[in-house]
Amino acid sequence: MAKGTHIAVVSIPLFSHQSSIIEFCKRLIHLHHHIHVTCIFPTIDAPIPATLKLLESLPSSIKCTFLPPINKQDLPQDFIGENDLATAQSMPCLRNLLRLLCSISTCTPVSALVVDPFASQALEIAKDLNLLSFIYFPLSAMITSFNLYFPTLHEQVSCEYKDHIDPIQIPGCLPIRGQDLPPEFFHDRSCVPYKLFLQHCKNSSLAHGFLVNSFSKMEASTGRALQEELNKTTKLVYMVGPIIQSGSNCSEESNGSICLKWLENQTPNSVLYVCFGSGGTLSQQQINELALALELSNQKFLWVLREPRNSKDVDYKIAKIGNDDNDLLKFLPHGFLERTKEQGLVVPLWAPQTKVLSHTSTGGFLTHCGWNSTLESIVSGVPMITWPLFGDQRMNAILIVEGLKVGLKIKFNENGIAEREEIAKVVKDLMLGEKRSEIRQRMEELKNDAACALAEDGSSTRAFSEFGTQIGNLLL
Repeated sequence: MAKGTHIAVVSIPLFSHQSSIIEFCKRLIHLHHHIHVTCIFPTIDAPIPATLKLLESLPSSIKCTFLPPINKQDLPQDFIGENDLATAQSMPCLRNLLRLLCSISTCTPVSALVVDPFASQALEIAKDLNLLSFIYFPLSAMITSFNLYFPTLHEQVSCEYKDHIDPIQIPGCLPIRGQDLPPEFFHDRSCVPYKLFLQHCKNSSLAHGFLVNSFSKMEASTGRALQEELNKTTKLVYMVGPIIQSGSNCSEESNGSICLKWLENQTPNSVLYVCFGSGGTLSQQQINELALALELSNQKFLWVLREPRNSKDVDYKIAKIGNDDNDLLKFLPHGFLERTKEQGLVVPLWAPQTKVLSHTSTGGFLTHCGWNSTLESIVSGVPMITWPLFGDQRMNAILIVEGLKVGLKIKFNENGIAEREEIAKVVKDLMLGEKRSEIRQRMEELKNDAACALAEDGSSTRAFSEFGTQIGNLLL
């Protein structure tokens, strides 16, 4: 490859996507020392505090810049796709910045662009500027396949997806029900988020290739199906995962110290870690049911608690890392903390997840099935209980339970509530039940596969090398 290759990457104003692409860049330059990267982030109001914290320790070959913020007041209120709209409104500024990065004479001009699938408008800019372009999916191969197949599915299915009776067959993937598609997008074809998603999927055809945060042994059939389909257009797919956060020095955070100290006093594989990601929230009724279920299960637990949402829709708010807001504990049932003081620990807003999951005391993970959390659990070898909330999480839960068979699922009643008896039963099944040993064995094998993929001669390391070679060949 040409010496001093400069790549720009574009994410969206969502922490889970920004954190993943930052880690992608770190691994890329670790394997290709001559590459330097400019990360470009659209923003709503201001940069995400958690992202700023991740940028504190970046190597010098990765530079970051934030596009002028979009005022949240100027976006439709209570609109599900606000990140989409903010990213779209940032495109004129992105175009100007890329023109500048392509023409700078004092350093290496940008020659390639890597974009988030929900920043697909940037692919049109790359085409205008004669740049190589790739999409980095911080998601599973299953979701990647779904995105690429979706324009075809849109033509094949005429009814609302939630009303579609037959299972939907995505190439190389498990069959899924229409009601398991992201409800924010697919329960109303006329809604703006649906139309935006469809356009993003159509824009994928502009990319020269695709990078996926998964690894070949975990999603082998999906990866093969993806490549077979892309072979028709001479595009390539690179399975480069698992890419997860390497972790910060969380001992400096009050919650981090508390969590790790508490875990040190527990027996191996005895603790259920409960967390719904960087923004998932539950209703007050559901918080009560979950709390009483954890108490009823009589299992050790470490629970990251957030303020309940005020509506039926998920309130996706990014917690400020290190914010020790003990007022949140008032949302727990009366007497719960006193009754469970020897059984569990509840911390507000944030915990050092990668260190919690890798701790020997952690034996299970009740998760919202976000892809970052899913990969972190796999890398640490921790079996899961699936509790999807929004986005791609329902499809991830299907992969975890039915495909990989490394987790158990929570059942919800007709009102969408998981009742305490159901939760407690699943918790005990995962931590003590007959299925536990089989699940743990499969998870241990998957953990080893993940480590092998990242080894010096592993499949994901080779994929990174092939990606670098393709850029070099295309630039010739």
